Amino acid sequence: MTRRRVVVTGLGTVNPIALSVPEYWQALLAGKSGIAPVTLFDPAPYKVRFGGEVKGFNPEPIVDHKSVRKLDRCGQFAMVAAHEAIKDSGIEFDKYDPFRVGVILGTGIGGLSEFEDGYNTLTTRGPSRVSPFTIVKMIANTTAGSISIRYHLRGPNTTVSTACSSAAHAIGDAMTAIASGHADAMITGGTEAAITHMGLAGFIACRALSERNDDPAHASRPFDKERDGFVLSEGSGILVLEEYEQAKARGANIYCEVVGCGNTADAYHITAPHEDGIGAAEAMRQAIRQAGWNTFDVDYINAHGTSTPLGDVAETKAIKKVFGDHAKRLKISSTKSLIGHLLGASGGVEAVACALIMRHGVIHPTINLTNPDPECDLDYVPNTPREARVKRVLSNSFGFGGHNCSLALGAV
Repeated sequence: MTRRRVVVTGLGTVNPIALSVPEYWQALLAGKSGIAPVTLFDPAPYKVRFGGEVKGFNPEPIVDHKSVRKLDRCGQFAMVAAHEAIKDSGIEFDKYDPFRVGVILGTGIGGLSEFEDGYNTLTTRGPSRVSPFTIVKMIANTTAGSISIRYHLRGPNTTVSTACSSAAHAIGDAMTAIASGHADAMITGGTEAAITHMGLAGFIACRALSERNDDPAHASRPFDKERDGFVLSEGSGILVLEEYEQAKARGANIYCEVVGCGNTADAYHITAPHEDGIGAAEAMRQAIRQAGWNTFDVDYINAHGTSTPLGDVAETKAIKKVFGDHAKRLKISSTKSLIGHLLGASGGVEAVACALIMRHGVIHPTINLTNPDPECDLDYVPNTPREARVKRVLSNSFGFGGHNCSLALGAV
């Protein structure tokens, strides 16, 4: 069967700098940091006391009051972002076979706050007082199921959990579902809400986070010599994917095409990237091959760029391995410099940024890059946005466990 073309026709997001896509784009161009002291609970006992919270978030009225009670915060994020993406796409589901429209989402952890609340109830009030919603709010696949129920979508429905590459893998799987003829449209992306007692304590314990408590807005500084870890953040990024001919026939607003996805493992360490970036490099090569591009065709890379000492160097090495001399001509930026690390949602929020960059011809900056690391010596578009013709993009996402995913997105 001929591989069908897959395009992006709708975008939605809630994240630390925005509650909608237009607001997100303006904040990206303004170089606005979404990192601030934690307010969801008292962080005083913790070594790290800041993060990237979604501020001013209210799921109602998009999610009705009764349904809000049945969704963890990460599910609420995704429902609101999906609503925006579906509305943006203009897709009318009643004109589709419901078994050919599906949902594939990514989340690294799922309903962590619900797990903590349930365990607290269990230990303080006894097992008979645990909420009947505890399990369904906690399990990772609840969000994909909830979106399918709301919009009556009976096609492929799965949840991907590959840590911080979850959303990117979900988008790759959704692309494959349409390209292979198993679906005509898919809701995809990722969601995460891990700024909780256990989430913060756990990432502190594994020494992954920046400890810049005195200056949160400058804590996420990918590729900078003074970086000291990533910033824990939350939010959701959702895309509507459709088969190209059907999208064109209905006059859809097409942002870009999803043309490739590379998927590899480091097989090296459970938390650290391979020091030479060999898995990341092969993921990028696979995405480029599936897209049918040459390496010199690529204009821009949205880096994984977490602001960790090991990760940023390994990614830089991987880019050099793949692109050779062209690496110096590539434009690269890290969305995480502005919003922090949304874990399993990051690939979705960053894919939204890539679609907007291609649409507007402006690359958002990597902020807080004031003292470049000599080992990170590529063009990371530091501190100010840059106008550029961007037609072919890679979006990198790597996760604990050694998961690597690179998405290839092209202009239509």
